[in-house]
Amino acid sequence: MLVEQVHPKPTISIVCPCYNEQEVLSVFISRITDVLDSTKYDYEILLINDGSRDNTLTTMKQLQQEYSPIRTVNLSRNFGKEAAMTAGLDLALGDVIIPIDADLQDPPELIHDFLREWENGYDVVVAKRTDRSSDSWAKKLTAELFYKFHNAVAQVEIPENVGDFRLINRRVVDAIQLLPENQRFMKGIFSWVGFKTAVVEYKREARKAGETSFNGWKLWNFALDGITSFSTAPLRIWLYVGGFISALSFIYGSATIIKTLIYGIDSPGYASLITVILFLGGVQLIGIGVMGEYIGRLYMESKRRPTYIIEEDSYRVTQTDTSSSDESAHS
Repeated sequence: MLVEQVHPKPTISIVCPCYNEQEVLSVFISRITDVLDSTKYDYEILLINDGSRDNTLTTMKQLQQEYSPIRTVNLSRNFGKEAAMTAGLDLALGDVIIPIDADLQDPPELIHDFLREWENGYDVVVAKRTDRSSDSWAKKLTAELFYKFHNAVAQVEIPENVGDFRLINRRVVDAIQLLPENQRFMKGIFSWVGFKTAVVEYKREARKAGETSFNGWKLWNFALDGITSFSTAPLRIWLYVGGFISALSFIYGSATIIKTLIYGIDSPGYASLITVILFLGGVQLIGIGVMGEYIGRLYMESKRRPTYIIEEDSYRVTQTDTSSSDESAHS
């Protein structure tokens, strides 16, 4: 007699880092659960509180009482979005994992397209923005410049206008967890691990509520992290800059000597001398600064500090309570 094997239904894990998102969380959960309920899969929603200063954590716990698939994770402080997303990937239990922001700029309805491509055999499905009209002209310009510069100097290209909103399957997550770095640039890490990838295009919407925590300074530092994480080209560039300036200095010095020997004319010039000294000093300081960026990364990585620290995980609390109940029943 043949016994039919019953395979468990695949599970979707939604990973949502939250920082000061109390105004939009309820709308986000309502909308994304409507989408997930219309699929044929089980799901969990991980809400990771990344040291919010408002009532985000309280709102998360209230929503957990209303929606059983929600799992709340509270980090001990603000570690940054990359660390919070890493925590979500490490804790997710699903067969497929979908990172998404709570601001609803990335439409949850796109998950249906993600799942369709995954069912067709793709390990990664990325969402590519075809319209950034919701962004300011400065943000659009700097984003375009970043992608072009990064892809020109880095060994691994990052797809343009592709954010963290994507689907990745379990073996992609397992590959990401093999990367030990503490200073994490997730867009680069997603691209570095590779795997078979499909692209789904969409129009990015405006935030439904609240304000973004990313300002110009944070975006600049974010771009630096991305470039220095996946390329040593900035160090090599300053080697070429130094060589070029040395060649110019040699040519200028040779011309001065020849001019003096032939015409007997000295070339005095206090102002020009000061200009050259200041220029070379500035170039040297910039080169030292670039080197300092890499040395700083080495310094931080050498400490081997954890990427994040969890203060509370509702799943662990539930498991502990269940274990205690079982022990009481046996006793």
